[in-house]
Amino acid sequence: MPPMPDITYRDLQRGLHELGLGPASRFVAHASLSAFGHVRGGAAALAAALTAVGDLVMMPAFTYQCQVTPLVGPADNGLAYGDHFAENAEAELFQPDLPAHADMGVTAETLRHLPGARRSSHPLLSFTAVGSRAEAALAAQTLAEPFGPLGWLAAAGGDVLLLGVDHTRNAALHYAEYRAGRKQFVRWALTPDGVRACPGWPGCAEGFNAIAAHVPALTRTTRVGGALLQRLPLAGLLTAAEALLRRDPLALLCGRPDCARCEAVRRQIA
Repeated sequence: MPPMPDITYRDLQRGLHELGLGPASRFVAHASLSAFGHVRGGAAALAAALTAVGDLVMMPAFTYQCQVTPLVGPADNGLAYGDHFAENAEAELFQPDLPAHADMGVTAETLRHLPGARRSSHPLLSFTAVGSRAEAALAAQTLAEPFGPLGWLAAAGGDVLLLGVDHTRNAALHYAEYRAGRKQFVRWALTPDGVRACPGWPGCAEGFNAIAAHVPALTRTTRVGGALLQRLPLAGLLTAAEALLRRDPLALLCGRPDCARCEAVRRQIA
């Protein structure tokens, strides 16, 4: 079998245009560069293609490496306390220029370094944005409502892009859970002002792929190399996910019996 040809910047732009994106598009993107195959120019090419095609590009720049866990804390918080001495010792101090956690992917970190990029100040769940109204979008985030920028984006007619990833990476579904009244959690971050409690911590995302069966009419797709590209209108996705969660409060939970957060949600519903 011949090797897959290199993916070029033009290939990336073509795929984004096939999703219907244009100069006025605003979106939050989640991407796996490796899913495409070999991309000439790497993450810089993908970040450039995103910013060239969109008026506002947003990506998570979460810093899980700043999380610390206290010896004691709120009950039924989807977390075991006490035995986190090694992790706490390795926790990093949140700073505005701290690299995003590796789980965010190399494209998100590359976007953060682009000229004109802005980053919100949440010590665990910050977002990066580039383009028109970036500061306004990020200003919608508060400590109590960490996914507020997605609410702003939905009201602005924005989209969700899944680029070589599935819905388990779709942060908008965490915001839908919050809006539907699903149980939220508390985590703690190491900051220059000491340890700060961060409410509004979301649940587990491992069950999120179940949403796909409920939004086929909203989903536009194409392929570039080995990557499936998906575009969904953010407002429509939130509406569909909230309606699903209100009909079935157990929807989108994972099936692992050892998942502390999903089990906490089940106990609350019961």
